[in-house]
Amino acid sequence: MGDPINYVRGDATAPMGKGVKVIAHVCNDLGGWGKGFVLAISRRWPEPEAAYRRWHRERAGNDFGLGAVQLVQVERYVWVANLVGQRGVRSSRSQGVPVRYEAIDAALGRLAPQVLELGGAVHMPRIGCGLAGGRWSRVEPLVEARLTGAGVPVTVYDHD
Repeated sequence: MGDPINYVRGDATAPMGKGVKVIAHVCNDLGGWGKGFVLAISRRWPEPEAAYRRWHRERAGNDFGLGAVQLVQVERYVWVANLVGQRGVRSSRSQGVPVRYEAIDAALGRLAPQVLELGGAVHMPRIGCGLAGGRWSRVEPLVEARLTGAGVPVTVYDHD
């Protein structure tokens, strides 16, 4: 078992500490990028959105779908991990919430070996708990099992 999750106040798009940092966040499976934490990412770097849209557009020939992960390098020591962990988006007509815990679980499982290979740490907001409508009490055990349990250091950021 690795170290516990480190909780801090701050902005996950400005991760603290030294070494390789992987900023993980949850995307939907519709190719939509326009609300929530993704806007903070896009204000800082154009590449994650462009890569996500291309990944979705070319999905007939790649692994795009629930549970998939796309790593995008944005700075020498900073990567953004697009995790496909929500089915569609919430609308006035939608029933229930878009979050898919099993997809987040699968994506985190795919992310862990990639972060270990980079020798990095994961930095994230409370993924799946914003527009995706999830509960941290359901997501936190997945982060512990798939990331910290595999030896990947994790810092979770709460905005002031």
